[in-house]
This record gives sequence, structure tokens and C-alpha cells, in this order.
Amino acid sequence: MERIRIGILGYGNLGRGVELAISQQADMELVGVFTRRDPASVKVQTEGVPVRPASELDEGADDIDVLVLCGGSATDLPEQTPRYAAKYTVVDSFDTHANIPEHFAAVDKVATIGGTIAIISCGWDPGMFSLNRLYGTCVLPQGTDYTFWGRGVSQGHSDAIRRIDGVADAKQYTIPVEAALEAVRSGANPELTTRQKHTRECWVVLEEGADAAAVEEQIVTMPNYFADYDTTVHFVSQEELDRDHAGIPHGGFVLRSGETGDGNPALIEYSLKLGSNPGFTGNVLVAFARAAHRLSVEGQSGARTVFDIAPAYLSSHSGDYLREHLL
Repeated sequence: MERIRIGILGYGNLGRGVELAISQQADMELVGVFTRRDPASVKVQTEGVPVRPASELDEGADDIDVLVLCGGSATDLPEQTPRYAAKYTVVDSFDTHANIPEHFAAVDKVATIGGTIAIISCGWDPGMFSLNRLYGTCVLPQGTDYTFWGRGVSQGHSDAIRRIDGVADAKQYTIPVEAALEAVRSGANPELTTRQKHTRECWVVLEEGADAAAVEEQIVTMPNYFADYDTTVHFVSQEELDRDHAGIPHGGFVLRSGETGDGNPALIEYSLKLGSNPGFTGNVLVAFARAAHRLSVEGQSGARTVFDIAPAYLSSHSGDYLREHLL
């Protein structure tokens, strides 16, 4: 079987998640990890896979079928995805929801000109949660959408705390309010504010001599991050943080509550419980890399989102197998 040749750009938590996801796929092989760091300083987990300078991509790496972009959404992907989509079939996990239309337009322009395929915003939200919101609104046009995140570590919120003067390290957990979740499940269709849906719990290591009360005040009043939520701050030692909060779990729920044409209530619920946020996102990216390659082989070009991909394109199995075993 001819395998899909995958390249990874960026080797942080997400890059490692993509690498391990590829190892589960019989129809794929990792042919290179590309980095802006000194390649000699990066050690990958797959034996025999070279670490290559990111500059090699500008020269043209013709041994890559799909390039998986594992940078951050704030500054990396808005620049990288259009740049590399001009030459390569790519997938990314761009997750700044408000900027997705702008990102799509920029990528679509260069991919169409370059004759490549680029699937953007592949992850769990946006990504798997997006698909379930779409399915819910199609099946229950009369209804209400609800999305709950957590319990899990928000890497962006954790980073925001770490940037406060006096903070040595921190982890922040987003936690759904159970009463709000149960109200939705009951079919009550409640109108919920931001504060009513989620709480935030922070575990903070202070620098020596830092004022705990001042740090806590900066956290709970931080606009766009904590001010609109009930937030609890715990101060712990570095040893406690490393011991009890080393992982990056996450998850959540997407629900569509409504009624069918005959007036009967209906509730659709999709949930994720993830031991590793980047590990799961890596698995999603790899599935959509397969779809991107298939679209490329068909001669298609331009940007796509998860909404545009037929489910069968994500699977390594044949149509006959899917109809026999999964339909």
C-alpha cells in the first residue's frame, strides 16, 4: 500500500501529538519534522525520522504529500497557513473563532492559485464540536445550541496568568456549571449568561516575595479572561503544581435542544473527555490530512473546513467496508 507522506511543522505539544497519531495509521508515514529551532536540539519520538530546518520548506520539499501545521493561532498560523498553502497541501488547527472567515479567505486565495488543498480549523473546537453543532441545527431547526467546555486546562488562560508580575507558574481549569448543564439536558432551554455556564479555577505558583492578594486581584478582574466568570485562585508550591497538574486534559459538551415537527422534545448531545488536549487534536488533524490528500489527488484546490469534507474521506477503509460495518 502506498502511504501518505506527512510532514510536521512545529514540534511542541501539538506536533508531538500529530507524530504519535501518525504512528496509529497504516496508510501514513512521517517523513520529516520541520522546526525553526536548531534541528540538532530537537529529538523526535519516531526512529529514523529526520528533523529538518523550516527554511527547507521554502525551497520546496517534494517528498511531502501533506504538511501539518502545528503552530499557534495567535501569531503562527495566520502567517504560516497562507504561506505554505501556496506550495503544499496543508491542514491546520486555527482556533480563533472570530477570525476564521478572514483566515479562510486568505488561505483560499493562495491555495486556489497554487492548485493545493488547505483544510483549516481541524481540532475539537473548532472541528468536531463544529460538526456536531451543524448536525444539530440541521436535524432540529427549531431549537437552541449549547456548548460547554471542560473540565480541562485552558492553555491560553494559563499563559495569561503566567504573564502577571509575581507569578512563577500557573494552570487554569475551565469547569462547566453542572446545574446549567443539567438544565439544558432537562429540555428547559434556559437562557444562560457566560457566568452561569462556566467557572474558572486557577492554581498559581508565586515568585518569592510576591503579593498574593495583588496577584489574585489581577487574575479575577482580568478582562476577556476572568472578569466575567466566578474564579477561584489557589496558591501552591511548584512541587504541588508539577505533581498534581502536570497533564493537559480537556473536553466538553455540545447540545442541541429542540422539538421535532410533531411537537415532541428532542435533545442531541455530543461529549468529549480527553486525557490530552494536544494528543486528541493531533488525531483529528491526521484524519483530515488523509482527506486533504484525497482531494488533492482528485485535482481539487482551495481552502476547506470540516463542513466541506465527506466523512468517508476521513477513513482509511473502503466504501464497501464502511457500508458493511458502520452504516
